[in-house]
Amino acid sequence: MSIKLRLTAWYSGILAVMLLALSAAIYGFVYFNTFGDLKDRLREQASKVQPKSVWNYNNGTLDLVLGGPAGQSLFAQVYIYDLQKMIPSPNMTDIDLEFKIPSKEDLGKQQGFLQASYGGDPFLIYQLAAEINVNNTAMPGVLQVAVYTGEQVTMLNRLKNILLVGSFATLIAAFTFGLFLARKSMSPIGMVIEAANGIQTGNDLSSRIEYNGPPDEIGRLIETVNSMLGRMEGIYRELEDSYATQRRFVSDASHELRTPLTTIRGNIDLLQKVWEMEPDQSRMSEAEIRQLSIESVKDIADESKRMSRLIGDMLSLARADTGRTFDKEPVALEPLMTEVARRASFLPRQSEWSIGDLSQMNGKYIVGNKDYLQQMLFIFIDNAFKYTPSGEVSMDAVFYHNQVGIRIKDTGIGMDKDEVPHIFDRFYRADESRGMTEGIGLGLSIAKWIIDEHGGSVEVVTRQGEGTTFIIWLPLLFAPPLE
Repeated sequence: MSIKLRLTAWYSGILAVMLLALSAAIYGFVYFNTFGDLKDRLREQASKVQPKSVWNYNNGTLDLVLGGPAGQSLFAQVYIYDLQKMIPSPNMTDIDLEFKIPSKEDLGKQQGFLQASYGGDPFLIYQLAAEINVNNTAMPGVLQVAVYTGEQVTMLNRLKNILLVGSFATLIAAFTFGLFLARKSMSPIGMVIEAANGIQTGNDLSSRIEYNGPPDEIGRLIETVNSMLGRMEGIYRELEDSYATQRRFVSDASHELRTPLTTIRGNIDLLQKVWEMEPDQSRMSEAEIRQLSIESVKDIADESKRMSRLIGDMLSLARADTGRTFDKEPVALEPLMTEVARRASFLPRQSEWSIGDLSQMNGKYIVGNKDYLQQMLFIFIDNAFKYTPSGEVSMDAVFYHNQVGIRIKDTGIGMDKDEVPHIFDRFYRADESRGMTEGIGLGLSIAKWIIDEHGGSVEVVTRQGEGTTFIIWLPLLFAPPLE
């Protein structure tokens, strides 16, 4: 059963119970008030017919005078048990009416009001025990005063029919309109279902549910669904970008690995052919063979080192992709920068290496990992050396508010402004530099990950042919660490 039918059924069931209770209350109120008035009239009439507890019986007749304006609908009769004598009121004689007399033994149990029907006509009878004085002898008898209730019964039957028919008609109307309102109120949920089905069967996550109703529960539900769809769309786009990046990463990695593997395989094949040749078949002297072997082994070693660096960088990026981080602790800036500057002077370079004033870093700390910070700085310094065939590479520090900026500046070939947004992409290298410098395009990606893990940022200023300046901003630790 659908939720619309369940809601309508519950609503109709509750309404039916309420209508039944209301109808019963109305019918009971009218019934008790109507018959209550009749009972009061019968008690009053009984007191008028029997003004005292003992009647006198004269010559076998008893005068039963029914008083009051409604006397035409009132009837009375007296029955004397010992004489087995029935004394009716005149109007009962006229219509030949006689009420049933209870036995003498049952009279004590049957006193009060009772309803009976005679000749198809309903009566309300009030009967009570009485003593009849016959020849100065008190004889037991019964007095019955009745009223015709045909009009009241007819009126109550009509009222009952009206209440039943009206309640049934009201219930049908309520069920019909309730089902209509339930369908109308549940129509936005149908829109939610259609939108969900559309998303399930297709790839369009940009669809939203239009709702112009009040901000009720359904409105909040649709708002929540639209928000969920927006979030799913964002996650889906991020997944698509991630898959695209992964495919590009795999493609670039395959391309980068293919070159050293091809070189290694070629040198190994060459060495195998040379070493398998007989001395009399070879056109090369032993010195030439030895020199060729040395060169081939050197090429294999260089390409192996290149593959090792590539695999190491790829492992670092894989760690970044899985969300893994590293331990951090307060790191003193001056010893860190001094050590990096000293070791950087031994890197292969053709440019001058200049160090700024590092004393201003004395007593300054950052929260990070010393090894990864050194790796990040060496990436930028080595990158500056590679793209500065002549000129100068310098490193110094600047402070701004609660941050330290490590500035690495070179006077090398620089970059075009269109290349700057891509320099931290994996395997990206400027077209002009491909083949001119060593590298696989992963260093800056790793450096950017390390900077992000330290809560920092990087600023790039470059111009084609004039050099590049990188400023790595890292948050300072205000208080020195406790020893």
